[in-house]
Amino acid sequence: MASDDQRPDTIAALGNRVIRTPYLDSLVREGTSFVRATCANPICTPSRAEIMTGCTGFRNGVHDGGGRIRAGVESWAGTLRQAGYHTWYAGKWHNDGHPLEHGYQETRGLFVGRGSQWAVDQSDWKGRKITGCRGWVFQAEDGRLLPQEGVGLTANISSRLAEAAISLIQRRADKPFFLHVNFTAPHDPLIMPPGYAGKYVPARMPLPANFLPQHPFDHGNFRGRDEELLPWPRTAADVREELAYYYAVITHLDQQIGRILEALEAAGQANNTVVIFTSDNGMAIGSHGLRGKQNMYEHTIGVPLILRGPQVPRGRRSHAQCYLRDLFPTACDLAGIKIPASVQGRSLVPVLKGAAKAIYPEIFGYFRTFQRMIRSDRWKLIWYPQIQRRQLFDLADDPDELRDLSANPERASVLEELSRRLKAWLAEAGDHVESQAQLGGPR
Repeated sequence: MASDDQRPDTIAALGNRVIRTPYLDSLVREGTSFVRATCANPICTPSRAEIMTGCTGFRNGVHDGGGRIRAGVESWAGTLRQAGYHTWYAGKWHNDGHPLEHGYQETRGLFVGRGSQWAVDQSDWKGRKITGCRGWVFQAEDGRLLPQEGVGLTANISSRLAEAAISLIQRRADKPFFLHVNFTAPHDPLIMPPGYAGKYVPARMPLPANFLPQHPFDHGNFRGRDEELLPWPRTAADVREELAYYYAVITHLDQQIGRILEALEAAGQANNTVVIFTSDNGMAIGSHGLRGKQNMYEHTIGVPLILRGPQVPRGRRSHAQCYLRDLFPTACDLAGIKIPASVQGRSLVPVLKGAAKAIYPEIFGYFRTFQRMIRSDRWKLIWYPQIQRRQLFDLADDPDELRDLSANPERASVLEELSRRLKAWLAEAGDHVESQAQLGGPR
């Protein structure tokens, strides 16, 4: 199960004292949480492509919205299907073609973008004209579009998608199944779910510790749609209101996840099913003066990631750095299925079994040609190629990334070593941003 645009710090059992997420909390208690999981490329389409293919956008061909997955790259669903699994898909589809073209055998509650011809004028909770998910409609398995069931995001869409997933679980499959559920929540537009008004009071919402009225420089997406959802400069009142609705949508989503978990229990499948919960990327919502997801800060590059099921330790939290693309090989490893050669992600099973504490010495992030990132256990370097700027953060001492140390002469050796390792990884990955800008330079 995957949410859409959910910050990693929005689960009560993982330390958020304001939000209410009882069903996600139960997964935390009953499974293993990877608290340093990352999405690598914090945009919906490429992030989802990495989940489905187990490899970077440089290999699978999807760097941005509208990208097509390259032929010859194996898919998670196709691999499990060849191994004898039913492969089902429910919810938001934000990649090329149709799920049936990517290894899935059946869909329910398929929600797809079909262009402005289907768009209707709508407003969000604050009366702002909706710009996100316009023209999205449900689609029947035979290809018929179903605009009569609602256009764009609606107040009860999470429950609709849960019902679609539950209908597949209730079929009581005669062989193992792989069910991929993609929710739309809490992606904008934020619309109050039925019965959730007043669940969170804006005046009582704590601001993020790294709240800023405005980011100190253009990070490459200042004029992006996401950033236009809040006025500049950001105010404490605006951010608190936005967070109150964001949290309400997540709490409603949590209830729908609970319904799916209960359906697994009722079908007698709970004890022999691996449940994975994550999100395609995080979100700023006022952190660092940003609203959107196109940045390399922890609140955005990080994602919630919880596994529960056979071979998964209960109540454990792992600090092993990992990617969303690791889920494909992890699922294969848990099921005893050979991992395809095209997969670049690594199985998390050694961590789950206690045979390893780490999978990667460092992880990397990328957003268009505007941002590149390397994060070790302690340090993070963010490079902005287009403006020749670098940021350096000591995450052990400064987890909210408030103090940029890139100009600190005492950290010059750290900065240059991270820059060297980032440059080497970019070359190995086939990232051509290096031909457009020189690593280092003005800060």
